[in-house]
Amino acid sequence: MQIDIQARDFDLTEALNSHIKRRLNFALSSRYDQIQRIEVRLSDINGPRGGDDKCCKIHIVLPKLIDVVIEDTEEDMYTAINRAAERAGRTVTRRLARERNRYPRHSRAPSGKPWSEANQFLS
Repeated sequence: MQIDIQARDFDLTEALNSHIKRRLNFALSSRYDQIQRIEVRLSDINGPRGGDDKCCKIHIVLPKLIDVVIEDTEEDMYTAINRAAERAGRTVTRRLARERNRYPRHSRAPSGKPWSEANQFLS
């Protein structure tokens, strides 16, 4: 899985880069094998004027599923990253659980019949 981090309108520091990777690892580590790619876009909307203008957008590509896109805007960039990563983790977990529940692995026997019918002789 690859992580692509880009900062727009400001310099990406090593501390910010490592913070993003640490938060994504914490939020998504149990799902890394099911994620193809993660893109993180950071931006400072108002520049030096201040205000709630630090934006973190996380785009997660899941194979054969709709992509997960989370965006959070805060006054502090670290807070925006933390909240976006936490929401991304919950959303990916929920989306994968829905897909797993939609197509359960063992709902049918290899013969195509429900397990209860295929294993009648065991009763």
